[in-house]
Amino acid sequence: MPDSHVQGQLPGQMSMAHAAQLPVEQVLDQLGSGSTGLDSGEAAKRLAELGPNAVRTHQASGWSVLGRQLGSPILILLAITAGLSLFLGDATNSIVIGVILLVSVGLGFTNEFRAERAAEALHSRVTHLAAVLRDGTLDEVGVTALVPGDVVHLAIGAIVPADIRLLTAKDLLCDESILTGESLPVSKDPAPVRGTAALADLTSCLFMGTVVQSGSCTGVVVATGGRAEFGRIALGLGERQPQTEFQLGLKRFSFLLLQVAIVLTTLIFIANLLLQRPVIESLLFSLAIAVGITPQLLPAVVSTSLATGTRQLAKRKVLVKRLVCIEDLGDMDVLVTDKTGTLTEGRISFTAALPAKDGVSPAALFTLGLLATEAEYAEAKVSTVGLNPLDAALWASADAAGFQPDRYERLDVIDFDHLRRRTSVLVSEEGGAARLVTKGSPEDVLALCVDTPAGVQAMLDEQFNAGSRVVAVASRPAEGMTAIQASDEKDLVLEGLLVFLDRPKANARASLDQLETLGITVKIATGDNAKVAEKVCDELGVLSGGTLTGAEVEALSDAELAAAAREASIFARVSPEQKARIIRLLRQSGGSVGFMGDGVNDALALHAADIGISVDSATDVAKDAADVVLLDKDLGVLAEGVMEGRRIFANTIKYVLMGTSSNFGNMFSAATASVVLSFLPMLPGQILLNNLLYDTGQLAIPGDRVDKEQLLAPSHWNIGFIRRFMFLFGPISSLFDFATFALMLFAFHAVPGEFRAGWFIESIATQTLIIFAIRTRRVPFLRSRPSAGLLGASLGVVALGVFLPLSPLAGVLGFDPLPTPFFLALLGMTVVYLVMVEFAKRWFFARTAQQPPVRPAVIPRRQPTHHISRRAARFSTPVARPLRGQLVRGGRKRKTRSVRAR
Repeated sequence: MPDSHVQGQLPGQMSMAHAAQLPVEQVLDQLGSGSTGLDSGEAAKRLAELGPNAVRTHQASGWSVLGRQLGSPILILLAITAGLSLFLGDATNSIVIGVILLVSVGLGFTNEFRAERAAEALHSRVTHLAAVLRDGTLDEVGVTALVPGDVVHLAIGAIVPADIRLLTAKDLLCDESILTGESLPVSKDPAPVRGTAALADLTSCLFMGTVVQSGSCTGVVVATGGRAEFGRIALGLGERQPQTEFQLGLKRFSFLLLQVAIVLTTLIFIANLLLQRPVIESLLFSLAIAVGITPQLLPAVVSTSLATGTRQLAKRKVLVKRLVCIEDLGDMDVLVTDKTGTLTEGRISFTAALPAKDGVSPAALFTLGLLATEAEYAEAKVSTVGLNPLDAALWASADAAGFQPDRYERLDVIDFDHLRRRTSVLVSEEGGAARLVTKGSPEDVLALCVDTPAGVQAMLDEQFNAGSRVVAVASRPAEGMTAIQASDEKDLVLEGLLVFLDRPKANARASLDQLETLGITVKIATGDNAKVAEKVCDELGVLSGGTLTGAEVEALSDAELAAAAREASIFARVSPEQKARIIRLLRQSGGSVGFMGDGVNDALALHAADIGISVDSATDVAKDAADVVLLDKDLGVLAEGVMEGRRIFANTIKYVLMGTSSNFGNMFSAATASVVLSFLPMLPGQILLNNLLYDTGQLAIPGDRVDKEQLLAPSHWNIGFIRRFMFLFGPISSLFDFATFALMLFAFHAVPGEFRAGWFIESIATQTLIIFAIRTRRVPFLRSRPSAGLLGASLGVVALGVFLPLSPLAGVLGFDPLPTPFFLALLGMTVVYLVMVEFAKRWFFARTAQQPPVRPAVIPRRQPTHHISRRAARFSTPVARPLRGQLVRGGRKRKTRSVRAR
């Protein structure tokens, strides 16, 4: 292959197959780089030439949004029919229909595009960093700023940010299943590969999107963005996100409306043809009925709700990676979380070095601890970029100021991994004999030691009981050794214990109470000692339902663990695989489970959960696996997100219930009247105008207030409930439509234009004002006030609906003036209608509360269980009713809502 650099091509055009076969020096030369990386000026120049290191940018596309708006089959057919009507001479009606369709599409486009912009803003706030050599100094830059020629450092858990040719590697294993489908990790080595090799055989290269499973390395970036292997595949396949339960619920609801619309439209069309009415007029009327029965702006209402929610959550430091994940966040009722940074401050501080044998001073023990970190030290300089919190706490301690890096030479290192739970280094001091130093969890390090002093366990218990985190340090002579491997970690002598403290958060108890009020069980999964976790819970006044250790989890069958996990509140010393297994079993037991984590060892559990939650300071692999990213690791912030998700769902359901009931009733009335009367009860354009006005007023629903009790338990799509609601309140709406028909025909002897004007006004008034009854189970206005926006929009729509038949446009729209007594009768009928709806609402919800909960079968959900809570009662929604259980907290049993039956 020719030298791309020599030919003047951009550096990003070197193929990985070519780079894999060349020695390291030649790769660096052809990329115009060196072992110390690029200088800042050259990196900026290449970034301008090649663009950001991103497969896709999350930019809002107005054309794609407009395409979705214009893609409705019913709207397309209606537009074609209106055009045909115009061609046949019915210009006025066709123009009216065309204008209404354009306004409707415009409203939907405006709201959905705003939602896209909100999503774009969110993605710009979720960042990934990479450790890069720039100007000879190791620094962290955003991965989108990487360019070919950059030298990057990667450690365990890193997501490979670009296609990279290895320069150095230590015990490097990489998970490449995202590219090759191979489930086993692949060993990597900088040595050039020979001959032509498949992607999976390029062992000297790392590929974008793969994950460093163990070890560490440095490498030079060869290809970025869409030129990387993963980028090319992703761009070729497009982007299809799996549908959430919220989206599936919308899909089922749309299918219900489609069924009703097809049946009603077909019957109306056939009936009008049998009555020998014009074909075009009959088709237009039938299609207008189909559009009228469909909550046409439902996507816009949902998008507006989600976009409004994302903006509110962003202000509260909660970022969702997909808008629909907000509803999933509100659906959560079990939260499994680590304790560091959630229940504790997350600011780990070193407190003491406790020698375990005579002759070892605290200062000497502390120095061994520093040596056994993964920090880079050479030539009197120390780099602490990318250290774990415990190692960072050691280097941040005042005791580290006296460390002299030039006295020590690191010969080899075995990096920390979550299976061994320790780090080992081979060091020599001032050219002396080599020494192996191991630092890690006390249980794992002590198992490798010989002649452990008798008082060590008592020392450990004392620190654990005090809530301290403890790391053990051991060592042995390693004279003559120049490299080490895991099998060398044996016959160690315990040097002592390093003690750290992470204090409970001052607001942790209040955050737990807030989640508790929302009916969310909090369980703790930690790699720390069980006694430390129990101490934190005790200090917060929480009596847990029990503790399971990793060893106990491993010994239990799935059935046994599922039962134990429902009761237990703390999972201690658990591995990544065990965390994911616990999450899966909690979900199979019926729970909507959220998992909150920020480390490499949390990625599996984040994938396994219904809703994965991470933080902005998390590892890349954790942030990529999460659905929600918190800018502040705080359970109180998370509770705000849960409430926002539930508020969005509650407002969406308001629109759905209102639209299906009133639309169904009005369209059923229109269908009946079209067969009985000698003229159409409303012209197609009038039906569409009615629907447009009504829908426009409901765009204010996303900003409506939600009653507090609606936030205390998750709600879910229940098509059976929506269908029953529609078939009760729809006929009530039709009953008053028929009363209006009788009033117009027999009291006022109305001609077609008057009849249509009268029904248009009555229809707008009743189906718009019903929102104030449907939006709450309480007494409207007296015990539940709507938002000012919804009140103003609804009254404004009614006023406009009354005005149009009286305006100069009345003749164009097909309306005739109405007598004054009609408006007095309309006022009385509207009041009676709303009172009747209020009584029907009370009867309906009382009857619903007595029925067993029903939910659509999507995934198996929760069975009754116990969880931390102190409230005596919970609100029961029509789609998710809670059961009741017992729970111990603060030493007392309290009656409380347990997890809902799904």
